[in-house]
Amino acid sequence: MSMEFLLATGIGIVTACGIYLMLRGRTFPVVLGLSLFGYAVNVFIFVMGRLWSNAQPILVGDGPVADPLPQALVLTAIVIGFATTGFVIELALRNRHESGSDHVDGHEPGHAPGYSSAASGGQNQERS
Repeated sequence: MSMEFLLATGIGIVTACGIYLMLRGRTFPVVLGLSLFGYAVNVFIFVMGRLWSNAQPILVGDGPVADPLPQALVLTAIVIGFATTGFVIELALRNRHESGSDHVDGHEPGHAPGYSSAASGGQNQERS
């Protein structure tokens, strides 16, 4: 097997796990899925820039030169990813506080959308 095949397979598996977690019903797996998907995209961008061995980072004379753009893009994406993850966690905590449930749609499975357990103090009463 070639290294390209292994990297492509690894990126594909991490992407698939991230998408699977994003499709879950609770907010914590959705946040983990977004993080995994972001990591997969970062590795993909880094791999697209190719790994150069024995290459100068700055153009000095003749010979191969490493491209610094993919590393700069990945470093920027990591910083933005941390900020976005913190923001999404805060949104998830706020949604948990407001709705009383950590489900993405705001209500527990088995409960009708017209019923609210958080607003009625634990009693299932129909909203009017």
